Amino acid sequence: MDRMDRKDLQETSNNLPDKTTSKNASTNSLDTDSKSSSIGSKHGNETGSSKDTPFTYLEGEEDQDQKNDVTYVCPYRGPAYGALTITNYRLYFRSLPLRDHEPPVVVDIPLGVIARVEKIGGASSRGENSYGIEIFCKDMRNLRFAHKQQNHSRRTVFEKLQSYAFPLSYSGKLFAFAHAAAIGSSAAGENGWNVYEPLAELRRLGVPNDMWRATKINENYTVCDSYPAVWAVPKQASDDFLRRVAQFRSRCRLPVLSWMHPRSQATITRCSQPLVGVGGKRSADDEQYLNYIMEANAQSDKLAIMDARPSANAIANKAKGGGYESEEAYKNVEIHFLDIHNIHVMRESLRKVKEVCYPTIDDSKWLSSIDNSLWLKHIKCILAGAVRIVDKVETMSTSVVVHCSDGWDRTAQLTALAMLLLDPYYRTLRGLEVLIEKEWLSFGHKFQQRIGHGDNRHSDADRSPVFLQFIDCVWQVSQQYPNAFEFNEHFLITIIDHLYSCRFGTFLGNTEYDRVQEDLKHKTISLWTYINSSVDQYLNPLYPSFTQGAQTVLRPIASMRIVKIWKGLYCRWNPSMRPQNKIYNRTRELLTMQEQLVKQVTEKRLKANMRQTTQAASRLASPMH
Repeated sequence: MDRMDRKDLQETSNNLPDKTTSKNASTNSLDTDSKSSSIGSKHGNETGSSKDTPFTYLEGEEDQDQKNDVTYVCPYRGPAYGALTITNYRLYFRSLPLRDHEPPVVVDIPLGVIARVEKIGGASSRGENSYGIEIFCKDMRNLRFAHKQQNHSRRTVFEKLQSYAFPLSYSGKLFAFAHAAAIGSSAAGENGWNVYEPLAELRRLGVPNDMWRATKINENYTVCDSYPAVWAVPKQASDDFLRRVAQFRSRCRLPVLSWMHPRSQATITRCSQPLVGVGGKRSADDEQYLNYIMEANAQSDKLAIMDARPSANAIANKAKGGGYESEEAYKNVEIHFLDIHNIHVMRESLRKVKEVCYPTIDDSKWLSSIDNSLWLKHIKCILAGAVRIVDKVETMSTSVVVHCSDGWDRTAQLTALAMLLLDPYYRTLRGLEVLIEKEWLSFGHKFQQRIGHGDNRHSDADRSPVFLQFIDCVWQVSQQYPNAFEFNEHFLITIIDHLYSCRFGTFLGNTEYDRVQEDLKHKTISLWTYINSSVDQYLNPLYPSFTQGAQTVLRPIASMRIVKIWKGLYCRWNPSMRPQNKIYNRTRELLTMQEQLVKQVTEKRLKANMRQTTQAASRLASPMH
């Protein structure tokens, strides 16, 4: 059954949803309007729905508050009067149509998407819809609900939203735990927590070999608490040696293998900055270790260090005890600064994009406003950095070490994107899941702090759209190479939506250590379990799955002439920016047509082969022979 059809339930007479619990673990709670590459998004919408039906409750989802006399102040269709439901997972509003056959306005948004909630107006407010609540979201939207002053409905709505949108600030637990507990062992399909297995992925890369080995030195996370348990390191480096090297790297994040070229053995390794400081400290062990990495690649007598930061920032970090590798101290090393700015610059840039895209778009200032946000410039810099890494590894057969300051933000962007460009495996649906698990989750990108799951500190300086930028870069590459990726835009948007939703355990916590301590593998469900249970909707019909047509190495053009704003993500809430046809449905049609055509080609080839065999046999049986 199509998952969109599972939502077809009956509505009660007072237009509040029935308490109907979905028995299918893969039911999509975020569907209200769109499957069209998530343009109207799985995260609810503000458009009219043609079906007079409520939402489907997820396992573990419970009503917390219901109000029948709330007005949603829609920036596109104007005020809509209706009923508001708050559960422990979502906010759901449904308007009461004023005329027959008028589609209701529906807002269906997971509480994890909410960044902050504010009261607007007070006892003296007199203007229409001037008294209520404003909700600021992590997915580019702001939502405003007006309440009637006399019935005091605002207070309980505000309190419930605070309590369930920010449970960690009120000694509560995220919805992912209640959801998994309610499902129990009945979840169907493959367990997404098993998608990435470190030793299996290393074997795919050809490790162990003559020059590299796997080590479980960090099995208890005692050497580096933000690194994974399993590393691949040069064979010449003993475990005791590795411990000494770790002491000279910020947060003990020493260089560890990310990827190895299957032919040249050139590698991409990742780490944090060396603790050089103003005095120019040196570490013989660290210098020797980088030499081991260089020597493990017989094709080159150089090692390229890609420092993601602007050079001025790298120099300034010396005052804080950090810095970068000097070419005088590190022999046979060349250092390149990639000019990617820090998390604070990126946060401010995204804020400006939001101002441009929501709620209204000023057509006369669209191009200048997008340009002034500098978002596309930052995306271009990340792409350009990844392309430089690809060029060193693929063209020059030179091993590359990548770092920024701590090695968990810009470093992850660069290594993951370069690996995606170099290795076709990461351009498959499962491959991208493995890449995210490996380069982002296991190597300690601080998702909890960067996204602020269940936390009401909306102005926290640690918040930043670092992972969003990576997914944006993947989309940019897919626009330049539309047949190189097995997955489609809908897959990427689904990942971003559930980055915020807190329905799954995949992006919870800051490190692998955190997730092991919380036992998320057993207490929550993986996003990949959900996605892999119905992959058809995420597949790209242009991907040459039945031929060997996919290019091995991609080299996208990192230019302001080519990079563009991802309207399907950032502008999806604006009805005027949505395509008329549902891309999701069209994609499924194309996949079905492709399957039929492949079947026809196979049958025709089989018949042609049989005909040739019959003709050859008849010639052999002929008296002329």
